[in-house]
Amino acid sequence: MVVVMQKGVSQEQIKKVQAHLEAEGFSVHLSQGVNRTIMGVIGEPGQIDPQMLASLPGVEKVVPIMQPFKLASRDFKHHNTVIPVGDQLIGDGHVCIIAGPCAIEGRENFLQAAQAVKEAGADMLRGGAFKPRTSPYSFQGLGEQGLKIMAEARDLTGLPIVTEVMDQKSISMVAEYVDIIQVGARNMQNYFLLRELGKVDKPILLKRGMAATIEEWLMAAEYILGSGNPQVILCERGIRTFETYTRNTLDLSAVPLLKQLTHLPVLVDPSHGTGKRELVEPMSLAAVACGADGIMVEVHPDPAKAWSDGPQSLVPEDFARLARKVRHLERLSKLEY
Repeated sequence: MVVVMQKGVSQEQIKKVQAHLEAEGFSVHLSQGVNRTIMGVIGEPGQIDPQMLASLPGVEKVVPIMQPFKLASRDFKHHNTVIPVGDQLIGDGHVCIIAGPCAIEGRENFLQAAQAVKEAGADMLRGGAFKPRTSPYSFQGLGEQGLKIMAEARDLTGLPIVTEVMDQKSISMVAEYVDIIQVGARNMQNYFLLRELGKVDKPILLKRGMAATIEEWLMAAEYILGSGNPQVILCERGIRTFETYTRNTLDLSAVPLLKQLTHLPVLVDPSHGTGKRELVEPMSLAAVACGADGIMVEVHPDPAKAWSDGPQSLVPEDFARLARKVRHLERLSKLEY
């Protein structure tokens, strides 16, 4: 349930209500806005009488949350969550463009790619230091060496960096280097990992699992939120269906639906969502048109020689054209008719 405090309530009253709820065995998550303080209260239904709770000094009303995802729900937080990343914001109405190679293959190659996407209009830089591959014999990433290369690229370009974490033991090392920690599709329901990421003061980009429903996806986000980290960014990257002409089926209907269900920012990854570079531009523009807060695109200086995901990677020139179109569409979307 959600406890809405009265306008102008004192901090002492807030603390007393919070202490009362915690004494009853509830977990309390505060959301303090300019005009209102809201408490997200997590616990067993029926454990406390809502009418009794509403009678406490400073409480305006008690609202039940019907969705299983409590902290991610619009019922808990009506306004959009905006997440600062360096000098950038995600979720403030600006379309964030994250771009870079699938994998960090070496220093010179990655720095070249980083400079190219910067000049083409990217807001942030992506790259894989750890690569979860279907085959154990495929390239698995450069590990910490790759993270150091990413950090050097950030110093060179000024772009915040995004990379994937694979397990709990790697969290502290990854967090030391990057600005956004990504949870890949294969780890979306790794609840032990999600709980640990809830203790980290870094934005978490949570990709949708390959066969996950929207509710399962939001429940995965709830593990991070419930463990104390409110900085969750959702990323639609396609789901596995019976279709074989694309790598995955990019579910763009998820974007406006999520905007209704949750206050969290929503990105789209058209590269993994389609697996074909010729589909990346139209699906990127469609993602922006349906309300995505950003896109995540794979770009490589020479896709034919890429160690991972070459067929879905754009060359810098094509990415520059895409970025221009995204900015144009972004401006059009803000016009009033």
